Amino acid sequence: MSFLKARAHGRASLIFIAITVGLDILSQSIAFPILPRLAQLLLGGDRPAAARWVGWLEVAWVVPQFFAAPVLGMLSDRFGRRPVIIASVFGVGAEAVMGALAPTIWWLFAARILCGLTCGGMAAAMAYVADVTAPENRTRAFARINAAIWAAIVMGPALGGLLAGTGDLRAPFWAAAVFALAAGVYGLLVLPESVSAETRAPLRWSKANPWGALSLFLQRPGLIGLGLIQLLLRYAFYANQSVQVLYTAFRYGWSALVFGLFCSTLALGNIAVQAGLAGRIARRIGERGAIIAGLTAQTLSFAAMGLAPTGLGYLAANLPALFGGIADPALQSLMTDKVSADEQGRLQGAIGTLSTLVGFSGSILFTQAFAWTVAPGRPIGWSGAVLLAGAGLTLTAWVLAVAFAREGPPAA
Repeated sequence: MSFLKARAHGRASLIFIAITVGLDILSQSIAFPILPRLAQLLLGGDRPAAARWVGWLEVAWVVPQFFAAPVLGMLSDRFGRRPVIIASVFGVGAEAVMGALAPTIWWLFAARILCGLTCGGMAAAMAYVADVTAPENRTRAFARINAAIWAAIVMGPALGGLLAGTGDLRAPFWAAAVFALAAGVYGLLVLPESVSAETRAPLRWSKANPWGALSLFLQRPGLIGLGLIQLLLRYAFYANQSVQVLYTAFRYGWSALVFGLFCSTLALGNIAVQAGLAGRIARRIGERGAIIAGLTAQTLSFAAMGLAPTGLGYLAANLPALFGGIADPALQSLMTDKVSADEQGRLQGAIGTLSTLVGFSGSILFTQAFAWTVAPGRPIGWSGAVLLAGAGLTLTAWVLAVAFAREGPPAA
């Protein structure tokens, strides 16, 4: 299918990409909760050694993704989105098969490296969304892809736990491989190419690295301010996510069951907002308005979470953050308008690199800060300091949005 046909049938193409991405994420989320248990099994039941290895397994996934995302984004600008997306999905499937067959911990470590190298294909998927949607519809399109991702995140761990309950820790990995294979075959059969021969960019290997990718934020007018907002939003996200389990257990005494139900409820709320509200709100008040409104809600939510004296209060404090989810797809859409058609992959690679960098540094920074706030002798209310820091980050992002979030004609 030609580029023009793909653009004309953008809605159908978005359904294809949503299903492909959803199956890809499902294949990853199924196995993820079982990974520490498999590591312990491969280490002969040594729990302390398994705990240390889980950290290294995370590094084995994050570091390759940090370097792969800009390369895959640029390759998608040159050779098209379709081959990069499909290769990424099959790579995730290969990682799952390696995990299912892993005889040693080092085999599992190699599988995580492969997953990190191929997961960067998400940059090509997001660039695909920009290719096949008109600028005024991109917020809705990005939001619906986010909804597909959230749906996979909700389903994956539950399915993985159910399969592991059969007594075979490798069963979730085989299921992950099946879903990844299904996504790859589905993409091969129905996913059209979205990049025309005329808009394909030449390879610039000097830019195919994290620093070259991030330099795009400095080279395109109006992009640096939006990039800073993205940076602050990502750090605020990790201020919450990296300590959420520890915080709710320490301050409110939540059990694993209560926390699991809480996460499932929030995930379903996110799906509803992303699929139903984000696009409509952006069309009514504009992308700039959606970003500012979303950041306002997130700032209030983070502050309330950090100050909530009870578990019920903490639950209520999370509700504004659901509405705040409208900011991210609107920001993504506004950023795509600042670059040309042959740079969409490079842009998404830069965003992926930024997210990976923040995820690695933010997880360490905020968990260490939380450990300091819950040291013996400190008041229990201090434990919310990290979440209050998240409120400060989103408030700063709000100020930047007021100053730099400007809508205008798409780049040529």
